[in-house]
Amino acid sequence: MTQQDITTELVTLRDYWRYAISRFNAADLSYGHGTTTASDDAAYLLLDTLELPIDALDPFLDARLLPDERRLLAERIETRVTTRKPSSYITGRAYIQGVRFHVDERVIVPRSHIGEILFAEYLGDNGSAFLPDPMTVTSAVDICTGSGCLAVLAAKFFPHATVDAVDLSADALEVAKINLDEHDVEDQVTLFQGDLFEPLEGRTYDLIITNPPYVDHEALSGYPPEFRAEPEMAHDGGVDGLDLVRRILADAPAYLNPEGGMICEIGSGREILEEEFPHLDFVWLETAESQDAVFWISAEALGVS
Repeated sequence: MTQQDITTELVTLRDYWRYAISRFNAADLSYGHGTTTASDDAAYLLLDTLELPIDALDPFLDARLLPDERRLLAERIETRVTTRKPSSYITGRAYIQGVRFHVDERVIVPRSHIGEILFAEYLGDNGSAFLPDPMTVTSAVDICTGSGCLAVLAAKFFPHATVDAVDLSADALEVAKINLDEHDVEDQVTLFQGDLFEPLEGRTYDLIITNPPYVDHEALSGYPPEFRAEPEMAHDGGVDGLDLVRRILADAPAYLNPEGGMICEIGSGREILEEEFPHLDFVWLETAESQDAVFWISAEALGVS
């Protein structure tokens, strides 16, 4: 079927959704960039392309689409299948708890468990049992900031804080700058290029947030094209995935205020970390998809006094 045939025969959003699911399944695409199935990925690609709410497919399913909209959807479905790029790279946007961020191939597509935790802890009825009172946080840092999404969220949740954000990639920081501007937090967040804490000498923080690369080499070698489309340095955590986590744990005490703490995402390395650091009191945080991909550790537990 040609592109002209597609745009002639398919006229509603339901038509394109069904067609996209069939194409995605036939192509055996991979998911994991905010969606987990062909159905969800197709819905995301179509809704975000049309500037519709990404969590509200049903009200629009039988809407007839304009010719230009049909052509654009057909093109993007074809792009998703032939390039195997994540849908977020095709639309140029990704979401954390409904908050939209600009993304492109200079950064990993944001999908951090930490974003979910911040929303759950700070928007719950009773406040957080472990994170600091957001009104008392005056300084925070996001290590390995990538697209800047967690730094932006930190600026929103901690209105009285200055927020620093660090990444080794100059390209990633260009994307982060776009997101700071789009969310009007450029006066609150400062970007630094460098290796983990290296550009922050002499600074200390109430809160360290970090989602470093944590994929082990065996998993990295088996990546499907969707994940290979992202910058490798944003995934590569060394042989067992914890190279950067170890460095962060070693250096964090020098950058924490006595009443502060750190929240860190590590993927599947809990057993390795607990065996290697039996003296550290990690608090493992549950999310919708994991019970031990993120830990909290206080400055006191890290020996800061």
